Amino acid sequence: MAFLSGNRNLLGIASLCAGILIISTQDAIIKAVSGDYAVTQAVATRSIVALPILLFFVHLNGGIRQLFSPRYWVLIFRGVILLIAYTSYYLAFPALPLAEAIVLFFTAPFLVTFLAAPILGERVELKAIIALFVGFAGVLVILKPGFGFFEPAALFSLLAAITYALAMLFARKLGVTEPASVMAFYQNWVYLVGAGLMALVFHLGGITTSDHPSLAFLVRPWSWPDPLSFAMMAACGAIAAIAMVLITQAYRLADASLVTVFEYTGMIWAPLWGFLFFAEVPAATTLLGMLLILVAGLIVLVRPSRRVEAT
Repeated sequence: MAFLSGNRNLLGIASLCAGILIISTQDAIIKAVSGDYAVTQAVATRSIVALPILLFFVHLNGGIRQLFSPRYWVLIFRGVILLIAYTSYYLAFPALPLAEAIVLFFTAPFLVTFLAAPILGERVELKAIIALFVGFAGVLVILKPGFGFFEPAALFSLLAAITYALAMLFARKLGVTEPASVMAFYQNWVYLVGAGLMALVFHLGGITTSDHPSLAFLVRPWSWPDPLSFAMMAACGAIAAIAMVLITQAYRLADASLVTVFEYTGMIWAPLWGFLFFAEVPAATTLLGMLLILVAGLIVLVRPSRRVEAT
């Protein structure tokens, strides 16, 4: 049993790291289109593209009939929580530097670890708590949050962190009976419907402009995108579909308090994309922060072997 549990945790960690790597490319895309298009349009476009991909994953993972789950209302509720999480996360991008928007969102793993005990009844090891402190210290070293940290838009990132943490704990509970592909399909469907409804409400209410860049990104009317912008938003659909399944699968397989520290690997990719696409050279503090994140991961991953008693 210990061997099987260990394998599940390792598979969960690998799945999460892969999902975070894939989803990290989406942040730069969303920030690039945030000045010209509405967040609801970007979410709806990516959801439409992701829909057939997720249906294919459901088909491979047991068949379409699994979508008719008796726990559909819980799946929908989790989707609503994630819609709030990702919409809030994206709304911080126009008003904050990408790095400062990300640092607040990366309090989510910290929240998952401490909420896992009262909500899931998981035993949180001391080394996991230490690793989270080390990992979060690494995030702070990389980002060096300054006065911009108190920009009101930072509250969007904080809201995103709280709601994302809750959604991942839901994934852990739902994972007993629901495949990752089914959970990902439901959340994608909620994204599509929710984004369309928000856009319709703003349109009917005549709310189309705002002086604040985050709110402007939220209420801006939809417009026909140029080919490059459409391709970028559509690419987010494929990116999101694959990443959603991987991340959801991670929380199905592994203890939430264990796997969540590997969310910090997202901070490795942010400076890399900055260097490749925007010619940004990582500072010495960035390299130090990356080292701290690596140490945090190793603290959790390396465990003493335990003797399995015969039964």
